[in-house]
Amino acid sequence: MAQIIDGKALSAVIRERVKARVAKLERPPALAVVLAGNDAPSLVYVRNKEKACAEAGIRFVFHQLEENVSQKEMLALIDKLNADGDIDGVLIQQPNPLPPNLDMHEAVCRVDPLKDVDCLHPYNAGLVMAGTAAFLPATPAGVVAMLKESNIEMKGKRCVILGRSNVVGKPLAMLMLQQNATVTVCHSHTRDLREITRQADILIAAVRQPLFVKADMIKENAVVIDVGINRLEGKKICGDADYKDCFEKASYITRVPGGVGPMTVAMLLENCVKAYELRRGVRV
Repeated sequence: MAQIIDGKALSAVIRERVKARVAKLERPPALAVVLAGNDAPSLVYVRNKEKACAEAGIRFVFHQLEENVSQKEMLALIDKLNADGDIDGVLIQQPNPLPPNLDMHEAVCRVDPLKDVDCLHPYNAGLVMAGTAAFLPATPAGVVAMLKESNIEMKGKRCVILGRSNVVGKPLAMLMLQQNATVTVCHSHTRDLREITRQADILIAAVRQPLFVKADMIKENAVVIDVGINRLEGKKICGDADYKDCFEKASYITRVPGGVGPMTVAMLLENCVKAYELRRGVRV
């Protein structure tokens, strides 16, 4: 029977640490979030970030653009936020699907790397690979923090990551390698997937497929970390792993919601403070 890794409780501890750091600064760090359109899930994410910032004492600035905003207008806003000395972090909220009129890769690349709290700029992504990044992508960093806070050994363990996105899979593989895990990244073209996942001491699911990971895909006493957030019929939220099916076989497991999601927000707050410190040359 699995022990539940409570992301909500762990994130609360990190957020209190962030709040204490913010209280020592000359002024509150400021996070600017940019969203094009009225995508409902994206607006929920924005509201969650706004609430978390308020609780930590971080100033939150939201720029909601028209859905048909031009690329030129989007880039002009990013340039303005880059030049604003009172803005410490800039985050481009990316709805799914992405607006066809916008090149989000160009938009992300336009963000000042020192304000790129999502850690998606190619410069910061390169630093993550090199192991010298000042701040880390929030979701992968949240996963590693969960494992550390739960005293789960990563050194020498076989880690299998399902999903190779630039946001989660790839950077998470780098972070797990830096923890001296042996990492395998699987994707839609991976052959004999179950044979690979059954070897994992730590299985991390980030494929955006509801209830994809079943008990027959994990080995006895595996650690199962579920990064997925999916909506079923009736608006029920579930992860990429079948929590009920895997619970008896896993040693540790995360829930959705209440697992990785809260940790992502906590690490984003931490990145905002780090961005403030980096730009002003201070450490608290």
